[in-house]
Amino acid sequence: MADPLKYFRVEAREILDQLQRGVLELERAQASAENVPRLLRLGHTLKGAARVVKQPEIANLAHRVEDLLVPLREGGREATPEESTQLLALVDAIALEVSKLAPAPAEPVESPAVAAKTDATPRATPPSATPDDAAGPSALLFDDLDTLMDNVAELGFQLGGARRALPGVERGRNLAEQLRERLDPRRRQELGPETAELLRSLVGQLELDLARVERELSTNLEQAGRELGQLRDGVERLRLVPAAGIFGALERTARDTAVGLGKLAQFEAKGGDVRLDAEVLTAVQRALVQAVRNAVAHGIEAVAERTANGKAARGQVTLEVSRRGKQICFVCHDDGRGVDVAQVRREAERLGRLPTEPSAPVSDDEVLSLLLLGGISTSGTVTEMAGRGVGLDLVREALAGVGGSVRLRTRPRQGTSLELNVPASLSALEALLVEADGQHFAVPLAAVVRAVRLKPNELNRTAEALSLPYQGKLVPFMPLARLLRAGRDDRPESAAWSAVLVRGERGLVALGVDRLLGGESVVCRTLPDSVDVDPTVAGTTLDADGNPRLLLDPDGLLAAAELVPLPPPRAEPVRRAVLVVDDSLTTRMLEQSILESAGYEVELATSGEQGLEKARARRYDLILVDVEMPGMDGFTFVERVRADPTLSPIPTVLVTSRASSDDLARGRAAGASAHIAKGEFDQLDFLAEIGRLIG
Repeated sequence: MADPLKYFRVEAREILDQLQRGVLELERAQASAENVPRLLRLGHTLKGAARVVKQPEIANLAHRVEDLLVPLREGGREATPEESTQLLALVDAIALEVSKLAPAPAEPVESPAVAAKTDATPRATPPSATPDDAAGPSALLFDDLDTLMDNVAELGFQLGGARRALPGVERGRNLAEQLRERLDPRRRQELGPETAELLRSLVGQLELDLARVERELSTNLEQAGRELGQLRDGVERLRLVPAAGIFGALERTARDTAVGLGKLAQFEAKGGDVRLDAEVLTAVQRALVQAVRNAVAHGIEAVAERTANGKAARGQVTLEVSRRGKQICFVCHDDGRGVDVAQVRREAERLGRLPTEPSAPVSDDEVLSLLLLGGISTSGTVTEMAGRGVGLDLVREALAGVGGSVRLRTRPRQGTSLELNVPASLSALEALLVEADGQHFAVPLAAVVRAVRLKPNELNRTAEALSLPYQGKLVPFMPLARLLRAGRDDRPESAAWSAVLVRGERGLVALGVDRLLGGESVVCRTLPDSVDVDPTVAGTTLDADGNPRLLLDPDGLLAAAELVPLPPPRAEPVRRAVLVVDDSLTTRMLEQSILESAGYEVELATSGEQGLEKARARRYDLILVDVEMPGMDGFTFVERVRADPTLSPIPTVLVTSRASSDDLARGRAAGASAHIAKGEFDQLDFLAEIGRLIG
């Protein structure tokens, strides 16, 4: 496996996010009979998954989480502030360990641990403040959406084929009409009146039938095309992630900053169902973490000051998310003291940011906008040490990368609002569409230098390759079909070509194509990391009929000319079917990856009930089942399998962290074929045991 810990990181971050939110609910006195047991189950699942992938430190930390939660469950009481702090510290420690498992360094989303440039503000590392979590739904969910989009694309392809059949119906009508015209009086006399009349009648009926088919087919295709377009747009919207995915990190930021400064602050958010591009949401999270920290550190007053001014002791930081056309608006507001605009004005004049004698008055909004540029620091209200001298500059920079904007508003003694506006998606771009070897491709228009029609023999042959003269230089020429290995290219060098000159970091390349199809605004869908694609491909787009098209990468195209052709694929081995039943994402993905790499066909089930349903629907050669699952446990599952005459011959193996002598005896009594302990999990032994059972 290229990355055996990939799915563990996904599952761990999801569990940590749920643990953090649950602890914060406990701290807000929102404990319930279900809350603490749910947190215990999360901690136990994380511990088991960590043991599967041999991460003892994470497993031990998860065990300590369980130790803190057990007294709360048994006592039926709420967590004390000290206990909440200990639980959150353990969550942070686990998050830190999980972050160390990344296969390569990644640029972190600014979290309470890194967003401040000094040590003045308390630091923490909430698990939800990572790029993966900011993306919202899990990778498994995105795989499902990608599969659905593939199905939609296939429907669009079939619909396009039906549309292409329409001219054939029209040609049939024309042929029928010609046949009727040929039944002239002389021909009718040769055939005889009865035969001629019969043929005339048949031709007339054929014309009517073809006209009806053409009419109905046109109407149905038009309606199907509209509905398919709506479905495709709906799936595209589903790929956008909800803004609620960052609320946990922001709440933790407000909490930790307030605790560190001895203040009381509460965070509330609305509009979590508003959806936007994951990359945009990551940038917004960077900005909002800093904004929330500023709101608590500078906006929210100390308890004594608030009560003296007739305010509630606990300050409020609110975030409201809304959609405005193609823009998403985030408004972060605090009910604190507000910004001293006059003091900011004096400091800006001192630093030369404002003229001392301006020709026209400088408005308060213009003065406030200077805070977004950084470098302005005033005593008491805006300090570089804690944020507004630097922090709002970081907010602006975070949004600039995604084409966003920010606006600051304030009212004395009533608070400050920071409004962030960002595009809902970054995926739209202009492209040049081309055809090569019967396939359509899209090339980013920004990389296209020129598109020309070449005359025969206009290409130059050098000792190594073909080239095209351009601005006094020779540009390497390569037929696109040959470059992409999309098909054979038997056309002679002297044939006429259309050429697209594409610029990348390495220089220019001239691509030979059959036709230039014009420019178009396209929506690019990036391919997941798990898909092994050629470096010439940047993503995919869909045409009006739903047919998929490859979006080509300019730098990949230039590099592709130097690549050695790939060896032919090996023959597929005989595949045996294995069903994996486990409620842990990490365990399912780990076992699936190991088994598929060994040539087995693998299907997954997340519960014993679902596993039985799948086992009865098709034949499996082996079943792997966990013991501790919600609902039906593994022992009961094995007993049900053995009691079913159809399923009883199937080898069924228990894979669990429970490996005591009593557990082993119970597994044998239930009829398990073997017992594999997660704590002693070894890939070679695992495959050897399966090979012993089914070959």
